[in-house]
Amino acid sequence: MSVMTWTYIFVGLSFGLYLFIAWRSRVRDTQGFYVAGRGVPAAANGMATAADWMSAASFISMAGLISTMGYAGGVYLMGWTGGYVLLALLLAPYLRKFGHYTVPDFVGDRFDSNLARLVAVICAVFISFTYVAGQMRGVGVVFSRFLEVDINAGVIIGMAIVFIYATLGGMKGITWTQVAQYWVLITAFLIPAIAISIKLTGHPVPQAGFGGELKGYAVPLLTKLNQLQTDLGFTSYTDAFTGKWDKVNVFAVALTLMVGTAGLPHVIVRFYTVKSVQAARWSAFWALFFISLLYLTAPATAAFARYYMIEGLNGRSAEELPGWFASWEKTGLILWFDDGDGLVRYSAREDNEIFRTGAIGAAELASIRDAHRLWLESSGERGEDGRAVLRARGLSGPDRDIIVLATPEMAELSSWIIALVAAGGLAAALSTASGLLLVISSSVAHDLYYRVLDPEATEQQRLLIGRAVIGVAVVIAGIFGIYPPGFVSQVVAFAFGLAAASFFPAIVLGIFNKRVGTIPAVAGMLAGLSFTAFYIIACVFFGMQPWTFGVFESGINPQGIGAVGMLLNFLLTLALTPFFPEPSQKIRDMIDSVREPEGAGPPVDIEAAMEK
Repeated sequence: MSVMTWTYIFVGLSFGLYLFIAWRSRVRDTQGFYVAGRGVPAAANGMATAADWMSAASFISMAGLISTMGYAGGVYLMGWTGGYVLLALLLAPYLRKFGHYTVPDFVGDRFDSNLARLVAVICAVFISFTYVAGQMRGVGVVFSRFLEVDINAGVIIGMAIVFIYATLGGMKGITWTQVAQYWVLITAFLIPAIAISIKLTGHPVPQAGFGGELKGYAVPLLTKLNQLQTDLGFTSYTDAFTGKWDKVNVFAVALTLMVGTAGLPHVIVRFYTVKSVQAARWSAFWALFFISLLYLTAPATAAFARYYMIEGLNGRSAEELPGWFASWEKTGLILWFDDGDGLVRYSAREDNEIFRTGAIGAAELASIRDAHRLWLESSGERGEDGRAVLRARGLSGPDRDIIVLATPEMAELSSWIIALVAAGGLAAALSTASGLLLVISSSVAHDLYYRVLDPEATEQQRLLIGRAVIGVAVVIAGIFGIYPPGFVSQVVAFAFGLAAASFFPAIVLGIFNKRVGTIPAVAGMLAGLSFTAFYIIACVFFGMQPWTFGVFESGINPQGIGAVGMLLNFLLTLALTPFFPEPSQKIRDMIDSVREPEGAGPPVDIEAAMEK
């Protein structure tokens, strides 16, 4: 059977499974809708957390980043993995003991202020929409290639699926759907990696193949890859701290991703769904185990993809280009403009004549192609050099979001494996998108509507508002997916920066410093979020040069500015604290009860205590 037939089978079966689980898990109360009734077993929550965590950025884009960046791409592995350890050990148990439904719930009650709650809602919504843009973009990429539909149509299909199962089952439905999605995505990631490792190196374990000898060359894969890279003018694949990825930026991005992970509301809320603090700790252990299966395999997949990309393209004539290139060229995410010699030039010296064009519409791309053809035929006297036009638009090199999805085709694996990867990419994107949409829904419907605007709202009214907000959020997320501000991992990295600069300091100081009051915390969150958002928007959309802060030779890139925003938040909050009243005795008692080890004292009903 063809790849498309297999894709329809795998995607159809997986989508049917997700919808069936959502139907069986549908809820009629807010506790089930927001925290799955607090009855999810630790192992299942670990799988759901892993699926929630391993978004399109992890499945689709992370290996693509490592593949094109080489050693420097490891910053994403270090930051995201280290951040999850930080969250599991430093914050999750305390937040679970606090209870409630959301991160704004904690911020609002800890700092005893609806103003603090409102600021936290704004932060949660801002972060979640930034993050969900990357997920919707990933959905569109998968659909555009494997089902041969327009990227925009793919985004709309993904929106419809997420809307159905998120509104039906809320957190309960999303949790059990994510358990299924975890097994789909991890199977889809590991099977191709194992098959390619055997094909290239003879090792069935991808990690061993990554460091093993390449068949037919009697040299290690990485040695051959380094040689190919340097021959084409790129830096060596294993070189550290090259170009803009110097030590300062590697450290800044790793730190941003680490503390941003610990501040992500859609990950934190997963620890509210288990029965106890002990279950929260165990679910963190299981989540780390399930996440590691993909994260320890990604560097191998990246190296395999880079090898196939260079060997399969550079120096080939149009007639010799592999079949996978023609398939992906139809999506507009990779294409080749001839410079007149009829050969593909994929090298640093030739300024990467393989272009990605995802940000250009089909009509404009056709116009550029026609002008380029005329330019060739007239020896440069008429028309325009299409390569120069695309470079002026900032588009060069294959779209990084296609690397993992295209690698099984590069390796000429079976059609069913190629289709399975498509189903896995969709599972990764949809699982995270659903979790983010629920965060947006709970922030608006629970924290804003119920806790601030209408505390007398009935259970049914709150559920109705929650589901309506998901509907609106899905539409906005789809618009972001159709007009993304960057490639998947870049967009997601921006979300981590915003989380690092806003939530992480507020949560850490809220748990471990009883002296911090409302005004310092609110000022710190607003300053961190505003500074980080300004820097990202100015650099990405308005061409501002990264700042050196008068210390660093190279500027801090936008993906790492969240670390500076976090420091600004901490410093401003702590500097203002002595000048404002300390929290009430009620709040200090609540903090003590959260920090007290489970079972060390009499049971404390935090919600009842807060109502007194």
